[in-house]
Amino acid sequence: MENNIMALVGAFIGIAILLGIGIQILGNSVQDCTQLADYDSSLSTQIGWAGQCVDNNTQTQNAYALLIIVLIVIAAVVILTVVKML
Repeated sequence: MENNIMALVGAFIGIAILLGIGIQILGNSVQDCTQLADYDSSLSTQIGWAGQCVDNNTQTQNAYALLIIVLIVIAAVVILTVVKML
């Protein structure tokens, strides 16, 4: 039983490290769209390159949120499994 708990803890740590690396990659992919030539702060919806930049930033933020949710779910599964084993 002790080996199973250690395996779960090791798997959780490994997944947390991989998700952390993914978060770092996503965090570095966000750009400042206000520096683009066709950015217009008076518009609620951007067009052209600025629109693509804003869309890309939105998708990156959604992926970041999804990674955090995945980590929380995995932590809950590991905790419930450990509690069930005891």
